[in-house]
Amino acid sequence: MQNKVWGNSLTLFNNLFFKPIQTMRIFSIAIVAAAIVFLTGCRNDEGVYVDPSIGSVAPLLTTLGPTVHRPNSMVRVFPITQPGLSDKYFSDRIFGFPLNIPAYRDRYIGSLMATTGAACLNPDSLSSLYDHTSEESHPWVHQVWLQDFDIDASWTTSEHAVLYRFTFNREAGGNLVFRLSGNCMIEALGQDSLAGWEEFNGMKQYFFCRLDHPWHQLALYRNDTLVQEQTADSIGNKVLVLSFGKDTREVEARIGISYIDIPQASVNLEKETSGKTFRSIENESHALWKKALGKIEVEGATDREKRIFYTGLYRAYERMVNISEYGRYYSGYDHQVHKDNGDGFYVDDWLWDTFRSLHPLMFILDPAMQAKELKSYISIYEQSGWMPLFPQVFGDNPCMLGNHSAALFADAWAKGIRGFDLAKAYEGIRKNALEGTLLPWRNGPKTPLDDFYNHYGWFPALPPDSAEPYPQVHPWEKRQAVAVTLEESLDDACTALLAKALGKKEDVRLFEKRSKNFVNVFNPATGFMSPKRANGEWVTPFDPQLSAWYGARMYFTENDSWIWTWNVTEDIPGLIGLMGGNEKFAARLDELFNRGPENGKWMFMGQFPDATGLQGLYVAGNEPAFHIPYLYDYCGQPWKTQRKIRQIMQVWFDDSPLGLPGDEDGGAMSAWYIFSAMGFYPVTPGSAIYALGSPVFNKITIHLPGGKRFVVEAHGNSPKNVYIQSAILNGKPLKSPFFSHDELTRGGKLTLLMGPRPVRE
Repeated sequence: MQNKVWGNSLTLFNNLFFKPIQTMRIFSIAIVAAAIVFLTGCRNDEGVYVDPSIGSVAPLLTTLGPTVHRPNSMVRVFPITQPGLSDKYFSDRIFGFPLNIPAYRDRYIGSLMATTGAACLNPDSLSSLYDHTSEESHPWVHQVWLQDFDIDASWTTSEHAVLYRFTFNREAGGNLVFRLSGNCMIEALGQDSLAGWEEFNGMKQYFFCRLDHPWHQLALYRNDTLVQEQTADSIGNKVLVLSFGKDTREVEARIGISYIDIPQASVNLEKETSGKTFRSIENESHALWKKALGKIEVEGATDREKRIFYTGLYRAYERMVNISEYGRYYSGYDHQVHKDNGDGFYVDDWLWDTFRSLHPLMFILDPAMQAKELKSYISIYEQSGWMPLFPQVFGDNPCMLGNHSAALFADAWAKGIRGFDLAKAYEGIRKNALEGTLLPWRNGPKTPLDDFYNHYGWFPALPPDSAEPYPQVHPWEKRQAVAVTLEESLDDACTALLAKALGKKEDVRLFEKRSKNFVNVFNPATGFMSPKRANGEWVTPFDPQLSAWYGARMYFTENDSWIWTWNVTEDIPGLIGLMGGNEKFAARLDELFNRGPENGKWMFMGQFPDATGLQGLYVAGNEPAFHIPYLYDYCGQPWKTQRKIRQIMQVWFDDSPLGLPGDEDGGAMSAWYIFSAMGFYPVTPGSAIYALGSPVFNKITIHLPGGKRFVVEAHGNSPKNVYIQSAILNGKPLKSPFFSHDELTRGGKLTLLMGPRPVRE
């Protein structure tokens, strides 16, 4: 792969993607039933490399928990640790175990704790010291020693149930303490089962619990006051204390969860655990993880690199979450119970994060499940009237910005995902674009600011000290005016692709025109994307490290213009042209990676707490920067992409609790690493094109639906040999640093020859 050929990569990329914007090619992928995706099983157990503690200490903001769950399952749990402690890993104490955590990074709903001796209600007295040196943690089972009570605790899950097993090592009698809060109900049923519910976010989580030993004594409290009745269902904290005799040395609590009702929770528990031991259910979960993680095999790696990679793949399977319960599901969007027609119902997606890398990864690994997730998006639109931003179990949580269902569906369609109603999806996407608001952290009808955007083609910005006249603008998140314009330009380009697939010529013209709105916020005098006022004047004075409000949220999103200026993935040739051509474009990228904050790193991080993983002014730990190192591929200097990608992976990703450079956001960052470690990345949604980087492993085998395989072999690969000397795809020289999704999913081999020095000529 000589660079005098790759130097024409921009032209070749045009032929692959930007010309097809006018005459879109539709790739076809055979969607194979999930039951036969991977019948052969994986030859190794990649699960042994998963360490759920990786990323459990945050660089600055949000941390992760060691979640036990099945891939994409409804029930997820991890220990309840020190309240108020930002990094879960450092907690010395466990305060209980959740009945379920319905939404990623959200609060737990219901809990229980095991103790010995006299029962008490105080949460601090109920807590116990624990130590990471005496725990075992996997995606399918977690075990800890509760030191204060000398109790061995372990837990595993099925799709709709969690199983807790407590071994009391003292002859002092054991207790299980169930705690609910707010509007809730808990009821004892006989001496070996109980049931209840807790309300959260306008809906209820129901549970049914069965114990393998009857309790000796029961005490029910409401707001710390003992009550005599067997049921407590008024508002307030509820605590149910079950005490066991001294001869009971082990208790197993099996808890079925439902969003429909208590009888369904009981059905869920019966179907998934009846006649099975704790160990057999744990083994079922282990087998499911073995199958999921085995879809990608790596060779020629250190154990450290395997731990980073497979833990990332584990995180990628945390969402979306199927909340269907044997043919039915409760929808938080219309508060009705629906039949699922065999497709399930998927929620818990932070689309601003996941459309960039997580969904594209799963388009490769599990296109059948992705089709079902897309159908869920359509159902949410039909039930609520809007395409969601962050669809949660309780309804849409309108976080961040953008109409990224457009990017999600366009990327899926371009990559051959079928089995959903494209016309209905387009209806919702178009409504969000033209009738909905583009304001950050809002979803619903348009505002006067949206009317301005629809007419003039940019989101108007205010001078830094101006008062906000529109009450619809989020008081903390502000207008993010430049970022809104850039994000909507991408989404409109994707909407145009969908309109073309449906033969809607007038809409194609409308949305292709709107997709060029990014030009309206590019200031040629400064060379940066910049805030523009409603009168057409630039906000002055301008500083690309603009810090108007935290994270520059008056104009940008979580980052400054040094990052957002590169966010034109839908028209990279157009952005290169605005910057004056390939050489100037590459020089600006060089400056990004080599220029530090003008006000000092400590002050910069205080202004931009999301901009973690700082490398020059590039941000390794935040989503709008994910694609930036790959942009060298588009301006004829792919060796710089190769160097930067390997450097970012080596420096900013590790197999320790500090192993992630920023907020994981439900698999988004892990999916970036998985792609980059395999040697390629999907820069442009809707293009079905991958840009080459530099793979970590000597050999990567992706097991595709239908028994096909795509293999990446990197001969001579090493920490020094990071540069691609030549590339052969299916026996033919690769003439640019790009290849198509169709070439990948047909199966085949990409052979790379690696070396210590870049090939530039």
